[in-house]
Amino acid sequence: MEQHRLDKLEKIKEQNQQPYVNFHKVEHDIIDVVEKYKNVEKENLPEQTVIFDVAGRIMAMREFGKTAFMTIKDRTGSVQVYVKKGEISDEDHAIFKTSDVGDIIGIKGFLFKTKTDELTICAKQYKMLTKALRDLPEKWHGLKDVETRYRQRYVDLIVNDEVKETFRKRSLIIQKVREFFIGRDFLEVETPMMHPIVGGATAKPFETHHNALDMPLFLRIAPELYLKRLVIGGFERIFELNRNFRNEGLSTRHNPEFTMVEWYNAYNDYHGLMDMIEEMICGIAVSLNGKEKLTYKEKEMNLKRPWARMTMHDAICSMTDITPEMLKDRASAEAAAKKAGIHVDNSWGKGKIIMEIFEELCEHELFNPTFIIDYPKEVSPLAKSKADDPETTERFELFMGGFELANGFNELNDPMDQKERFEKQVAAKEAGDEEAQMMDTDYIRALEYGLPPTAGAGLGIDRLVILFTDSQSIRDVLLFPHMRPEDID
Repeated sequence: MEQHRLDKLEKIKEQNQQPYVNFHKVEHDIIDVVEKYKNVEKENLPEQTVIFDVAGRIMAMREFGKTAFMTIKDRTGSVQVYVKKGEISDEDHAIFKTSDVGDIIGIKGFLFKTKTDELTICAKQYKMLTKALRDLPEKWHGLKDVETRYRQRYVDLIVNDEVKETFRKRSLIIQKVREFFIGRDFLEVETPMMHPIVGGATAKPFETHHNALDMPLFLRIAPELYLKRLVIGGFERIFELNRNFRNEGLSTRHNPEFTMVEWYNAYNDYHGLMDMIEEMICGIAVSLNGKEKLTYKEKEMNLKRPWARMTMHDAICSMTDITPEMLKDRASAEAAAKKAGIHVDNSWGKGKIIMEIFEELCEHELFNPTFIIDYPKEVSPLAKSKADDPETTERFELFMGGFELANGFNELNDPMDQKERFEKQVAAKEAGDEEAQMMDTDYIRALEYGLPPTAGAGLGIDRLVILFTDSQSIRDVLLFPHMRPEDID
């Protein structure tokens, strides 16, 4: 804490004033005042007897003897304030003299315009609402202070309007996603965030312990198995805006805690879900940008429909020098992978190797919206196999900007097939695969009651916000990203 601010805090108390007010009602948002009167001629402004009541944080101060100009900002905007001894009481002026940039104040006053035609409130009453004890940075250095920006997001938001705009857009995107599904007769539901069995995706979970039940629990890596239980129960169109947790590394695209929208639609298929995603994202683009385009990494992305759809095999063969012959069996796929410098584990089958080849060589090249379809069964334990190719599943992933944005498939509704796949996952876990799923016998039991033909998908909200705000990292679109602990002075 800065000593000069502590000294001023004591002066406020010496004047029998409260530096941290319990309640202060204001009559006007700053934007209402500015938008209504900024283009009004000086002589047409309201009479000085018309008093405007605003409050906000001091963002700048310039003192000139007995007068001062300051800029204050609330959640809606900013306005200039003029303070002059004689216009406010001596008591209020004494409080004004204890003010610093960063303090939150209340102002009542009349409107006028300066010689430079700037709309200004001339203070008639001045009140300290909250005394700030730390200085705001004089100049915020953007990426040079990136660690401080993430750790002290509250400061970042105070001084950086662009960051505020990012999170306003995030809120709007989530609102539009919710409206999209509700408008199509989907029911929003909530499912548990603590699971007794890891399932719904291949990822390493966070583990905790429930003392009263004396049992381990896992923070969910995906809500999938619970949502499909609801489809079995008769909720044929459902969605959940949910938080998932995966005990994995940090990167520009990964955070241990992240937000997704996941939805299930009985009597639809994965092609129908791809159509829905196109419609939803294009609708968001029009809401935010007024057109079916966005700019990401200084490149324009055209969202005009229909979007490209290609199989994983076709993507690999069209984007690399690997031929279909090189992917025909495990041995040739392994040779192709190793030639490309990709590590191959002895436990991997052909499908896993092909998936690794795609992720290493192709994924980052997919800038414009592209659906990659028909994934190997080995890496898709919950997806339905194709009728004419049992080792391939009816699954898609959407790639935009060089990274995966969504994943969906026709749901496996054969309980015996699902049990067999779970058994293979259990064997993989016992062999050391920390991301393999556990056997969920209750889910198998639920399937035995009958899951209608259903397609389901999940879309990463954080990554969608990255695209629509042209952000560099997932940390830029999370208000409080996970970071290592720090020592605080």
